[in-house]
Amino acid sequence: MSPIHRTAGALLMALALVQSAAADPKIIKKVPPDFPEEATRRNISDGTLKAKLSIDGQGAVTAVQILEAVPPKAKVFNDAAVAALSKWRFEPSGKGESVEIKLVFAQE
Repeated sequence: MSPIHRTAGALLMALALVQSAAADPKIIKKVPPDFPEEATRRNISDGTLKAKLSIDGQGAVTAVQILEAVPPKAKVFNDAAVAALSKWRFEPSGKGESVEIKLVFAQE
């Protein structure tokens, strides 16, 4: 699946479904994460996170787990990513499932 590019102020963020079970659940609502002030203060301008989302049968995200941050200093984006991904909605499937999302943070 190709990345989805979105610009929010000086933030360029790519979102992509990187793995799921049989078929990728359809996203019906995306909330982009804010670029953390702490990252700006620490001069961290980019990083990549991989997150696992648990989705209930109604399409609501019930849990977000950050699996990886590259480079390690990209952990500064964890809280913003969890807050935003928790608000995502997927098309209801009637059953619980999980999906992995790749988030790329980069200031332009």
